[in-house]
Amino acid sequence: MIRHVAVITWLPEATAEARQQVRDELAALPPLLAGLRGYTVGADIGENEGNADLAIVADFDDVDCYRAYRDHPAHQDIVKRLIRPIAAQRRAVQFEL
Repeated sequence: MIRHVAVITWLPEATAEARQQVRDELAALPPLLAGLRGYTVGADIGENEGNADLAIVADFDDVDCYRAYRDHPAHQDIVKRLIRPIAAQRRAVQFEL
C-alpha cells in the first residue's frame, strides 16, 4: 500500500471561502478513484506556530493507483483552479506502508 501525504500553506490573502472550497472539492474526489483505501483532508487546528494550513492523507493499493489519482483530470482541475492560486507552499511525500 502507498500513502500520500501533502501539506499546503496558504497565502495570507487566501480567503476562508477559497480554503473551504479546496477542502470541499478535494473531499468529493474519492468516488472517482479506483484503488483508494482511505482519504482524509483537514485544516490545521492552529495549535503550533509554523504548521502548514491543510493536510491531505491518501492511501492507495499501489503506485499505479496513486499515479491515477495524481493525474486524474478532476484532481488536476482542483490543483490548477483552486490550490495553485492561493498556495504559498506545498510539500508532499509518498511512502510504502
